[in-house]
Amino acid sequence: MPTSFEHSLVIAISSRALFDMSESHSVYTEQGIDAYCQYQIDHETETLKPGVAFTMVKKFLALNTNGHGNDTQHVEIVLISRNSADTGLRVFNSIAHYGLDISRAAFTGGQSPYQYVEPFGADLFLSADPLDVSQALDAGHAAATILPSQTENNRSNELKIAFDGDAVLFSDAAEQVFQTKGLSAFTENEKQAANEPLPGGPFKNVLSALHRIQQNHENSPIRTALITARGAPAHERVIKTLRAWEIRIDESYFLGGMDKGEFLKTFGADIFFDDQRGHCDSARLHVPTGHVPSGIANR
Repeated sequence: MPTSFEHSLVIAISSRALFDMSESHSVYTEQGIDAYCQYQIDHETETLKPGVAFTMVKKFLALNTNGHGNDTQHVEIVLISRNSADTGLRVFNSIAHYGLDISRAAFTGGQSPYQYVEPFGADLFLSADPLDVSQALDAGHAAATILPSQTENNRSNELKIAFDGDAVLFSDAAEQVFQTKGLSAFTENEKQAANEPLPGGPFKNVLSALHRIQQNHENSPIRTALITARGAPAHERVIKTLRAWEIRIDESYFLGGMDKGEFLKTFGADIFFDDQRGHCDSARLHVPTGHVPSGIANR
């Protein structure tokens, strides 16, 4: 009978997001595909070092094990990679070395792997390749480019995920007003529309899935945060939107344009998602960061 992940959060991740493949990627960019393939074969018994998203993935997989013999498949991680199966053997050897419960993969032999997000039923796609991420977003999938980031912040067992609001959790409808008409028009628009829920953005379903997992744990190992440049009075519409969605978010920070980096460091995010590259560049100095190239700020 076919396996179904209907009630699981499915995350598709590229090998360069999961592991540090900077050395072999340099071989590819400087010497070409043939040299890269030979390099991976020559080094396939050498374990890759953890990449930016490694700790997050490890914590996600830990959600499936409660230690009481009745484990539940809350999360499924699948690997989708531009490697071939031959060059991808080193990746699977590294997965086995770290004891990661990842058994499913698509190796596309140099082709963009984003089209396999849908067949796997993935709720989220994480990759180090901006083009693959943009294509996945255009196809209607939540996706983010994993940036070179500081990864040593949160050593606790708790999984902490932080999101920007507009163009990530919410659509960029309000952001369009800000970008085209300025802060005063944006503030007035949000005051007038305070009781109208914002349309969902690309990561709404990801937050919803996390909320569902939280509800299935008596003492939830997941903690979520909204970290937005909005300030009062534009906060009210956000709060009422989440209420209308019946989604709980654990912590909310309305920064009124302040730098997000130090707040993310204090929160201890295992990953932070934002649509604006400037915010991402601040965040990635402190925590693992994914750029979501959606909305008007990325056009």
